[in-house]
Formats: sequence, C-alpha cells, structure tokens
Amino acid sequence: MNRKKLNPDSSPQAAFGARLRSLREARGWTQEDLAGRMGYSSVHISAVETGRKVPTLPFSRSADRAFGLVGSAETFEREFREIKHGSLLEGFPEYVKYEGRAVEIRLYNIGIIPGLLQTPEYARVLADSAVRRGAITPEQADERVAFLAKRQEALERLQPPMVFVTMDESCIRRQVGGPAVMDAQLVRLVEFADLPNTLLQVAPYELGERRTFDLPVNILTLPDRSLICYAESQAQGNLDRETTSVAPVLTAYHQLQAEALSQAASVAMIKQLREGTL
Repeated sequence: MNRKKLNPDSSPQAAFGARLRSLREARGWTQEDLAGRMGYSSVHISAVETGRKVPTLPFSRSADRAFGLVGSAETFEREFREIKHGSLLEGFPEYVKYEGRAVEIRLYNIGIIPGLLQTPEYARVLADSAVRRGAITPEQADERVAFLAKRQEALERLQPPMVFVTMDESCIRRQVGGPAVMDAQLVRLVEFADLPNTLLQVAPYELGERRTFDLPVNILTLPDRSLICYAESQAQGNLDRETTSVAPVLTAYHQLQAEALSQAASVAMIKQLREGTL
C-alpha cells in the first residue's frame, strides 16, 4: 500500500488532512471505519487526508462528531474556517520556519513596507483594512499582527542574519495609516539601515523597465548555503527549494541591487520624505 507522506506545515489544508489522519490512526480506525462514522466514502476521507480535496463545513462538523470534538477549542470546524478565511498564503508558514534560521535574507517589496521592517502600528493598519474588506476576521487580524511580531523577534538572535532589503519607491511614498503612522514607519527604516547586519536600498521609479521583479520576492540562504525562494501574488504563494530555479532569481536580485540607490542615497530619500522636501 502506497502511503503519501504529509507535510502539515505546507498549508492550512495540509495541516487539516494530517491532523485528521493522526486522530484516526490514534484510535486504530481505518479510513473505511472513519468513513462509516462520518457518512462519507473512504475515497473522500483519503482525498482530504492527503490534501487533494478541500474539506467543507459539513465534512468538518461530521469529523468533530466522530472524534468527540464538538464544543472543544480544537474543532475541525475551526480549522475549516481558517482555511476558508485564512490570512496566510500556501507555502508561507513553511517559509517562516526557514526564515528563522537563515543566515542571509533578501527581500523585495512593492507598495508596502516588508513585514520584517513594519512597525506594530503600520502592521495593524494593514490588518484592520483587510478586516474592513471582509478578507479576514478580526480574530485573524490579531493573529496576523502577533505572527509578524514573532517573526521579527526570531531575527533578534545571538548571531542575527544579514538582511538585504530592496524596496520599490512606492513602498515609502504610499501613505498607510496617516502621517503619524507613516512618519514612525520611515523612522524605523532609517534605524534599520543603521544596523551592522543590514542593507537598505530603494529602487526608484526611474528604473522603469530595468526593475527585475514585478512581484514581492523573498530569498533565503540557509546555514548550509542552500537557497530558498518564496514569492507571492495577491492570492497565491509559492515556495521553491530547487537551487536550479532559485539561482536565477538570486541573480535577478543582484541585478536589481546594482540598479537601485545606494543605502546612503536611499536613507537620504527617506529623510527628505519625512521633511516634506521631496
């Protein structure tokens, strides 16, 4: 019998399936046993366990009844709602685990300040905006802000990574949360640039077609010098661990850095924005 290995960290959907399998096996049930208790086919159970089928609300509630989880804090219904309205894209939870032990982090962002550099106030404004749009719930907004704070704390270790940040000029010009929030965020960028293990650069609008990326990109170098790339669009994230495909992305990042403003010029631009002289 072929048994598909599960990676619960790859997405909320995968975590749902892995937990379903774990609880089933802990009780000594086969997929046929669980299917009978839930009113679904064993094929359906298998598809959910391996992530090939997205669980539904009725399926989740049926699983809660089968495992005696109704009314508890660890229901499958709760997990279903996180999948349906979750604020983390597929691949991102796994990426964050690697980020916490990377020796080099390279970030490129368009439109908003990279998460690792955001102030709590700036992050809260973005999360609350997503709530108003109906994209996430207020509880998920709180989780998003707390999750970001933990990511930032993970970088404050004894031997912190080298962090390279190249931001499109739109990141510092786009007003988020009003003058006070934005001013504090710009101050944070200047403080970040002054750290011994960082490099901050702005990719100005004048780059035009020489800008090498049109979407946000994160590149990690791990202790063994292997590379990981995470890139995302509005609705999808992708984690790539294949060196042959990540290496060209790293080359494009270096090309962007060569075209971007120096750190001194970038900090000067940020200070001019704060003073209203740019």
